[in-house]
Amino acid sequence: MGEKDGTQGGGPKDHKGREHARLRDLLRLPDGDAVDLTSYDTRSTPAWEDGKAAGLAAVADMRADLAGLQERLWAAGTAGDRRRVLLILQGMDTSGKGGTVKHVAGMFDPAGCRIRAFKAPTHEERKHSFLWRIRRALPETGEIGVFDRSHYEDVLVARVRGLAPHKEIARRYREINRFEESLADDGVTVVKCFLHLSYDEQRRRLLRRLDDPAKHWKFSTGDIEDRALWPEYRTAYEIALERCSTPRSPWFVVPADRKWYRNWAVGTLLLEHLEALDPRYPEADFDVAECRRLLLKGV
Repeated sequence: MGEKDGTQGGGPKDHKGREHARLRDLLRLPDGDAVDLTSYDTRSTPAWEDGKAAGLAAVADMRADLAGLQERLWAAGTAGDRRRVLLILQGMDTSGKGGTVKHVAGMFDPAGCRIRAFKAPTHEERKHSFLWRIRRALPETGEIGVFDRSHYEDVLVARVRGLAPHKEIARRYREINRFEESLADDGVTVVKCFLHLSYDEQRRRLLRRLDDPAKHWKFSTGDIEDRALWPEYRTAYEIALERCSTPRSPWFVVPADRKWYRNWAVGTLLLEHLEALDPRYPEADFDVAECRRLLLKGV
């Protein structure tokens, strides 16, 4: 990632058994530091050296590990373990939030995965605090939640489009930090990924949508209007990333020009966080041997 590339010894092994730093260390933003997104290379592939074909295979290979950890988290929840995971995806239009949901969240059992895509607030939602609809969509005990956009829209779009006074937006940063701190206190592991897309790659993706009638439904003239505000959105993201990357709820900057790497990186971040949680299957609250004896006896 530009000058921020690097490796650290003593890390986990990759698919070839080579040691590398944890991806969550490589992609994590330093807490409170000023953020300059132009210094991050959107086509870089931190912790990955083997190209696209191997990357696609690695994404497929992690399915069993992710699914197994999800099942353990869900099972632990049935025995009173309150922990759960919330993946937040933010990024410019076409950065791949929906694609990440499809390719990464698609590895999970839908029964234990809660996915929510946030659009412009409805009339009902506008009657409440900006966090009201977010709280209603949080994962339950043992679940993995995925947000395609999130409460950060209320300090991004609101700032760029002038939908709220600057004083109100400044208050929202503090409210977001308190909210995410309360989530951590309540057993929620929040994994916040900024899918970092380049200006040129966005143009290519928008043109591909226009060139394919099957993709016209994904295109909006508003995409062009927002594109004209690219510098303003970049500034809004830099401020949000700086003010809301905290020790317990950091931001991860994921290079997103290469879709296969984006999927591998987000999947790996989830895998690392789930492995750190290390959920366990609950012990049986019944006499296993006696139940087995009864079944063998013919009951």
